[in-house]
Amino acid sequence: MGLFSKLFQSNEKNFVSPMTGKVVAMSDIPDPAFAQKMMGDGCGIELTDGTVVAPFDAKVTAAFPTGHAFGLEAKEDGTEVLIHIGIDTVEMEGEGFSSNIKVGDEVKQGDVLVVVDLEVVQEAGKSLVSPIAFTGNNKVEVFKIEQNVVAGEKGLLNYK
Repeated sequence: MGLFSKLFQSNEKNFVSPMTGKVVAMSDIPDPAFAQKMMGDGCGIELTDGTVVAPFDAKVTAAFPTGHAFGLEAKEDGTEVLIHIGIDTVEMEGEGFSSNIKVGDEVKQGDVLVVVDLEVVQEAGKSLVSPIAFTGNNKVEVFKIEQNVVAGEKGLLNYK
C-alpha cells in the first residue's frame, strides 16, 4: 500500500459525520459561496437532527457567538474544516442555537459542538442544508451523496 493510500485510509478512519441528515453535493448547496467551493471543497448535510458533533479530535479555531458556525483544526494533521449550520442562519442572531464551545477549546471526536432547534430554524425560513467545507485546499471525495448519514458515523468522505 502506497503512502497516498495510507493517508486516505487514515483520514477516513478519523473523520466522522458531524451531523445527521441527507448528504448534499457541494454544488447543490443553496448558497453561491459554498456551491462554488469558494470556502473549500466538501459537502452539505440537510439536518434531520439538531445535534452537531466534532468530526475529529480538534482545536476550535473559530466559534461564532451566534452558534451557527465553527472552524476546527484537526489535532492529527492540521486539516481545517468549517462547519456552517444552515444557510443565512447568522441572521437569526443565535436564536435556536445552544453552544458552549469557544476559540481555543480542544474537542474530541464526537463531542457536541452545538444543539440546534430545527423547528426554530425552519420557522425563520432558513435552509437546514449545512455545509462542511475543508478550507485548506484539500481534495475531498464524498461517498454518500443523496444518502442519509448519522452524526458520528464513519464513511461519509475521504480527504487528503
